[in-house]
Amino acid sequence: MPNTLNNLIPGLYTAMDVVSREQTGLIAAVTLDASASRAALNQTVISPVAPDAVIGDITPGVDGSEGLQNVKRIELTITKSRSARITWNGEEELALSSAGTFPALFQNQIQQGFRGLCKEVENDLAMLYKTSSRAYGTAGTTPFAADMSDTANILKILNDNGAPTGDQQLVINTTAAAKLRSLGMVTKVNEAGDASLARQGILLDMHGFAMRESAAIRTKTKGDGAGYLVNKPTPGVLAIGETVIPVDTGTGAIEAGDIVTFNGDPNKYVVSSGLSGGAFTIAAPGLLKLTNDNVAVTVGNSYTANMAFARSAIVLAARTPAIPSLGDSAHDRTIITDPVSNLSFDIAVYRQYHQVTFEIGLAWGVTMAKSEHAALLLG
Repeated sequence: MPNTLNNLIPGLYTAMDVVSREQTGLIAAVTLDASASRAALNQTVISPVAPDAVIGDITPGVDGSEGLQNVKRIELTITKSRSARITWNGEEELALSSAGTFPALFQNQIQQGFRGLCKEVENDLAMLYKTSSRAYGTAGTTPFAADMSDTANILKILNDNGAPTGDQQLVINTTAAAKLRSLGMVTKVNEAGDASLARQGILLDMHGFAMRESAAIRTKTKGDGAGYLVNKPTPGVLAIGETVIPVDTGTGAIEAGDIVTFNGDPNKYVVSSGLSGGAFTIAAPGLLKLTNDNVAVTVGNSYTANMAFARSAIVLAARTPAIPSLGDSAHDRTIITDPVSNLSFDIAVYRQYHQVTFEIGLAWGVTMAKSEHAALLLG
């Protein structure tokens, strides 16, 4: 084994280079919050969010004291501090070194360590689909069956919700990506204007979206809720913007992540908190139409949750694991930063009795900062 990690850095970067090009589209699509580096494990970081502007008439007076705003906030917690460990003893290394296979195997182990941590972060980000605002598409039907209208319609939801237009992301699963790659309008160079998708399989930007692919996109099995009616006898109607939906008469569960519709309202709403105490919650911005008492609620079918969002809607806080100020028993450590995702991993080596352990570490937390700026493309 080398005396320090310096001799291993080229191999570490080679392993990271392979992993950074795998299908972890969500990590590269979200906002990476470096301010959370100050937070300890399970400590909450508070980040202020600017509210909508207060617009009013200009009325001459002693002062202009009107227009006070209620500044909102988001809370983000470093919930995980995880590592991948690789241990070798002298006899094991000698056996493989004599066959010339140790260097390649060791690099593959490092690669798998990066891969495992990236996969876990990607899975955590994918689980945020339950806090998206609304949905478009047909549950159980893969998008892009015939044209690009799916991206146009999911973009409409974000635009209607006031999402920023400068950095919008659409992360789809491999099945939807295969459909997209088979569309003639994007593979024919004379129509697409670019040979990248046809020749290299690169997903081109569509309708203002940076198109990405992820193997972590979730599949939601619907709850068994049925027969529910809106329960709002007084004042007899749910207002536009309402997020807490009281219901009665039905049976079964309405779960977080279910897609619900209301009779007479074409919008598909995402349930952010399941049925409990006679009510469930839909994500902001809430109802887009007045909804009367006793209106029927329908739980949609099971679906694949392809995710569309403004980059600022989802925040990933990531840092290297905390080390005591006086150090620990590591004999050497370094930090490797992935240039694609900007995630920085702590690499440490611990020398023990007749063996050595290498550790790849990362601490992180995720949150949906703005549900209004995220939507689902159903598959």
